[in-house]
Amino acid sequence: MLALTNSPLLIAKSYEEIKIKSTRSIFLVCAAAKGPRPRYPRVWKTNKKIGTISKAAKLVQSIKELSNVKEEVYGALDTYVAWELEFPLITVKKVLKTLEYEKEWKRIIQVTKWMLSKGQGKTMGSYFTLLNALAEDDRLDEAEELWTKLLMQYTASLPRRFFDKMISIYRKRSMHDKMFEVFADMEELTVKPSISVVSMVGDVFKELGMMDKYERLHKKYPPPRWEYRYIKGKRVKIKAQVQSNDVDKYIRKNDNFEPNSGLREDDSSEETSELTDDEQFEQDADVTRTEPEQIFDESSESTEPSLDV
Repeated sequence: MLALTNSPLLIAKSYEEIKIKSTRSIFLVCAAAKGPRPRYPRVWKTNKKIGTISKAAKLVQSIKELSNVKEEVYGALDTYVAWELEFPLITVKKVLKTLEYEKEWKRIIQVTKWMLSKGQGKTMGSYFTLLNALAEDDRLDEAEELWTKLLMQYTASLPRRFFDKMISIYRKRSMHDKMFEVFADMEELTVKPSISVVSMVGDVFKELGMMDKYERLHKKYPPPRWEYRYIKGKRVKIKAQVQSNDVDKYIRKNDNFEPNSGLREDDSSEETSELTDDEQFEQDADVTRTEPEQIFDESSESTEPSLDV
């Protein structure tokens, strides 16, 4: 009789087909599970990354919209810093640079004093920015108070640009006596004055008719013949450009030196050829030991007004 049941071969074949189908379905499921996981925003991170430049611009815009009331500006700055883990010193420095570029002197004074009250940014750069802003805002009393405090605290370690700034402030306001006092402090602290300071003091001597002190000043602080500049990372010694005709006459009278002549190898003098680069660099340093003789001495017998320095 014919059996209606399936043969073992058909059973094995159907089993293999079913097994293959099941493995394919599993493979498809696994393939569907692969791929990048969905990312959810963290609570402690923000989607927008804001740098110090954009933060500084936003803070400048918010400060400029306020009035000149001290409490209102300080309150806005305290609100800005409240959510910061550390004091945003870099952002505040960029704010000061932006305000200085826009000549917002009142805002610079407010922000700098607020920063110093927090015990942050007590650097020479911050003090110089505050001194410059006070002078530009015609608050000379506060500028002199800050200058006296810095001079008494740092004395010999005070940078030369503070002396230059105070002399220029007094020169613009024709306060000659105080300008002479600052210049005398520079000589006492053995701080070599810059070319601009020597020029300003010399001009005042000429205006007051003190020609002997004018000559002594330029004799003690002659203009530099050489200056160093960095070209492509290398230090190069070039001739300094002489700025005034009086200095030209002084140089030609004493050293027979042509200030406007080009730098040539054949025309180099014996004196400059004997000096090495290191010796010349030491002579052109900002702070050097000056001679004990000072421009403002009490022993000089002259009919000019005496300066109590």
